Amino acid sequence: MAKVLVVEDEPDIAELIARHLRHAGMEVVLSGTGRDALEKIRTEAPRLVVLDLVLPDLDGFEICRRIRRDPATRHIPFVIVSGRDTEVDRLLGFELGADDFVTKPFSPRELALRIRRSLDRCEPAATDPETLVFGEMAIDVPGHRVLVRGRDLDLTATEFRLLTALARRRGRVLTREHLLADVWHPGEQDGVDARTVDTHIRRLRDKLEGAAHLVETVRGVGYRLDGNA
Repeated sequence: MAKVLVVEDEPDIAELIARHLRHAGMEVVLSGTGRDALEKIRTEAPRLVVLDLVLPDLDGFEICRRIRRDPATRHIPFVIVSGRDTEVDRLLGFELGADDFVTKPFSPRELALRIRRSLDRCEPAATDPETLVFGEMAIDVPGHRVLVRGRDLDLTATEFRLLTALARRRGRVLTREHLLADVWHPGEQDGVDARTVDTHIRRLRDKLEGAAHLVETVRGVGYRLDGNA
């Protein structure tokens, strides 16, 4: 049973979300403030966080940043559920590594489905190798870790999924459209496009440092992970 932390300061909305998630077979932990949420992320070890952006103490985006900065929590996927639905909010949420962005008002059943899909996408397939090795880079799939020359890299959940998608198709060219479909949820398509893929690839290469050359650009087509490494 997957444990999900719901961070929402309006009790009626929090209970509505919790009821539908429990009905979908998930364990739910509730939090009404940002600081309490950060504490429960550490103590409860949820598989996924459902996060409102407007909270009484901390801005939701700040919580996203803190989740991603902490090596112990940066692998945890999160879904933003908020009444803030401008393009800037959505893009910032995805840039910070959100798995999905759902605007209020929302369908509780659709939200539960999106959360289930996020959990499924972040769960390594049973047939995948435990570790994918490319020269000096190693991708620990179940541990959601990437090491280059033995150093643990600080990747967001989206960057990790992007790199893993390329690694699982070693040597094959993946179009931007393929990566959008493979890494981002369909519900994110309003906020992301091919340029977003390019932005994430650029940031991923910056973080890969000495292994950046492994991610190759195929002009006019897309990207591939060097199959000869």
